[in-house]
Amino acid sequence: MGVVEIIGIAGSVSLLAGWRLYLCIFATGLAMRLDALPLPEHLASLDVLANPWVMAIAALAAVAEFFADKVMWLDSIWDGVHTFIRPVGGALLALAIVDPSDPATQVIAFLLGGGASFAAHAGKASARGAINTSPEPVSNMVVSTAEDVATVGLLYLAYEFPLVAGGIALALLALTVWLLMVARRVIGLIFGRRKEPPPA
Repeated sequence: MGVVEIIGIAGSVSLLAGWRLYLCIFATGLAMRLDALPLPEHLASLDVLANPWVMAIAALAAVAEFFADKVMWLDSIWDGVHTFIRPVGGALLALAIVDPSDPATQVIAFLLGGGASFAAHAGKASARGAINTSPEPVSNMVVSTAEDVATVGLLYLAYEFPLVAGGIALALLALTVWLLMVARRVIGLIFGRRKEPPPA
């Protein structure tokens, strides 16, 4: 596996961890345990994700997140609590993916992984906050379910097709920037209307 593929996988996993950290950990551990995810030697540090205890805790947290993310405003509270957890988790996942024999690459992966996770988390949290201003709960559940499906599908693609992983990372980054812009516009419209002076 070349440097481009490794960077692509690290970027994709970090960005996805900003959406669904626990699902990323559990899905990766499960794939490794079922031998569906053969890893090269330098990725042996990811073996810890296949530990039964790690998988059990990640599964419980993923189930809790699955339900919390479907309830209007509870999802925003959950996102608020995970503002620090997801970036650190994404940074550690990126750190585990790169070659441990190169300290400089590890530092870069840790910083970029944390930044990517934080950007994805910020985009998700902002978009969901904007969606929560809608009185009906259906759109919230639809978006949350789409995030679940996208996370599993993109995680599979990133590990199964390492050359595609870089493209996935760029697409996720573009989606994150778009979500931030949309959320900013929606929030601006909502608060802009409230500040309008009453007609004379």
